[in-house]
Amino acid sequence: MQAATPTALPPDIPLFPLPEVVLFPGARRPLLIYEPRYREMIADALKSDRIIGTVLLRPGFEANYEGRPPIYGIGCAGVIEDSEQLPDGRYAILLRGLTTFRIVSEDQRKPYRLARVEAIADVLKDNDRAPLSALRERLARLLDAVLPLGVDPPDPDLEDDEFVNITAQALPMPEAVRQELLERTSVLARAQALVERLSK
Repeated sequence: MQAATPTALPPDIPLFPLPEVVLFPGARRPLLIYEPRYREMIADALKSDRIIGTVLLRPGFEANYEGRPPIYGIGCAGVIEDSEQLPDGRYAILLRGLTTFRIVSEDQRKPYRLARVEAIADVLKDNDRAPLSALRERLARLLDAVLPLGVDPPDPDLEDDEFVNITAQALPMPEAVRQELLERTSVLARAQALVERLSK
């Protein structure tokens, strides 16, 4: 399966609004899909490019959950790497984050939400690599101090950007804070924010 790049992200993708999940590029997340409209979304995605976009629901979504409750305007597109349809019709999937995106508009063609999106390329400039590497090392040291006994930090062989993104997804924190990290303009800014958060 060919991984999508920011430039290859389709202009229109299905949206999967979630109350407590923020996906990051390069990170993986297992999800259980049980609502009929989202089962249809997964079935359609599996027949095409396997790409869906996760977006965080805004506070107060409960009042209109069955409709189209308010969501944050920036999410993360992911590719379905693995899927299993259970006997009762639910899907168990493994989603890998590809790139952040900005929602441009939505339409009502399907029971689930579809959006026109723009990929947000997280380009790492050459002069950002050394500062990012230094921040990653600080982050790794801070994780050693804060992680509970028996919980392993991310794989030390990961590239710096993957290490930062997987840490951002895995660390316990309010989802609104995680959303703020996702919306950072670069992985370097995300790493800086994580270091500041863990240093408090």
